[in-house]
Amino acid sequence: MERDVMEYDVVIVGAGPAGLACAMKLKQANADLAVCVLEKGSFVGAHALAGAVIEPEPLDELVPGWRDDPPEICVPATKDEFLKLSESGGMKLPTPPQMNNHGHYIVSLMNMMGWLGEKAEALGVEIYPGFPAAEALIENDVVVGVRTGDMGLAKDGSHKDGYTPGMDLRAKVTVLAEGARGSVSKQLIKRYKLADGHDPQNYSIGLKELWEVPEGRVEPGKIVHTVGWPLPNDVYGGSFLYHLTDNRVALGYVVGLGYDDPRLRPFEMFQQWKHHPSVKPLLEGGKILSAGARAIVTGGWQSLPTTEMPGAILIGCAAGTLNVPKIKGVHTAMRSGMLAADHLAAKLESTGFDAKLRDSVVGKELKKVRNIKPGFKKGLWFGMFNAAWETATVGLSPWTLKSKADWSQTKKLAELPAEPSFVEAPRDLAPKDRLASVYFAATEHDEDQPIHLKVIEPDVCFTKCEQEYGNPCTRFCPAGVYEVVEEAGDKRLQINSANCVHCKTCDIKDPYQVINWVTPEGGSGPNYQNL
Repeated sequence: MERDVMEYDVVIVGAGPAGLACAMKLKQANADLAVCVLEKGSFVGAHALAGAVIEPEPLDELVPGWRDDPPEICVPATKDEFLKLSESGGMKLPTPPQMNNHGHYIVSLMNMMGWLGEKAEALGVEIYPGFPAAEALIENDVVVGVRTGDMGLAKDGSHKDGYTPGMDLRAKVTVLAEGARGSVSKQLIKRYKLADGHDPQNYSIGLKELWEVPEGRVEPGKIVHTVGWPLPNDVYGGSFLYHLTDNRVALGYVVGLGYDDPRLRPFEMFQQWKHHPSVKPLLEGGKILSAGARAIVTGGWQSLPTTEMPGAILIGCAAGTLNVPKIKGVHTAMRSGMLAADHLAAKLESTGFDAKLRDSVVGKELKKVRNIKPGFKKGLWFGMFNAAWETATVGLSPWTLKSKADWSQTKKLAELPAEPSFVEAPRDLAPKDRLASVYFAATEHDEDQPIHLKVIEPDVCFTKCEQEYGNPCTRFCPAGVYEVVEEAGDKRLQINSANCVHCKTCDIKDPYQVINWVTPEGGSGPNYQNL
């Protein structure tokens, strides 16, 4: 099959904070470099989802004077609150030092990426939205670029009218900035054994909504984080609530995917939290504007894979640079991208980048907090005590706590109490269910395209998985993609792939690791607005 071929000095996969920062820094260092950025979303920012509170220093370096022309939704932080919730109340606790947001900004990551994308293009960066990297091009065991996905395939794999084969984009160095659990990154981490010698990567699922509430309830710049109810004591996670302008609030919930009970439902837990006495009065009478979900990489220092391979490097959340105790990853992603640009501008090769990243401010920041998140596996109060200790000692403990793969920590039903630790209660705030939430994500997929959620061993679903775990894919997916359908006494797994919001949770948490998330047709997926 004949494919179009394009040649570049650097091809970057992913137009997120890391990828765009890398591209801009490369062009600032050497305007003659040919730099291309691929983005699987329909527009730059379409799949960008985060809280997000950012530390501005990387932006100060990359875009001097940016405060005179900020992205839409950019609110200076004014006040921090940290609460420990019970079902009917809560108590205010001292804000952990890592969560002190003085000098930081609440932003919409979706808007910020569109804003950065325009600045990157002004520097001469070529950006192609709607073109997902489907696989790496490898010659003589060296990554020489990527191939984009074919367009116009029918569900059965046949060619529809207008079928177009994917392009080959060749590069001297390929930069993977796909975000958490990127599909090409996953392929290459396995091929080049980049995770060997490191702990397995850990993830959380982050769920977010944007609301408009009645006049007089919003305090622009106020930031509230909570721990406790409705999370079980041994599950890592908590909530965020950010006050914006124009009577809007951004709110969300994070659940660590290392939880052991396969009956846990992160989406329903988020909705339950919205009905807490400290939250519901803020939202009542308001309306939801948009919603989304995304896996968050939370393994930290000990799970950081080797970030270089022949012909390619990993940056940002594709590598795992998020600072979990800060609940921030934009600044570290951008810094890793800028560091990669400095490295590549000096010499277009991947060798030596891993050592530079680990010895950089990003590596040092991650190393200092390496033991905080793993400590919460022993319970909330132990985790908070351990976090205080690690903060006081600036991470100088002579030990490093270990991490296990999230899927491996799921217990079988026979090992658990008969009743789950989280029990749903009646709810009246929108959205009423997962499908309604999908509507607010504005997700779109052509129904007549190959299913991008590949169940490698479907027989497992209604033998071992049903018997041992109760089909947890029907619970951990926030978009109702996985559905058990009974017909004439038989059961089958129905995959509603058109609902998918590309969170990647199924690829991560499936206890048998038989679900493989691959890129759908270009431009598919959510189209986030102001998230």
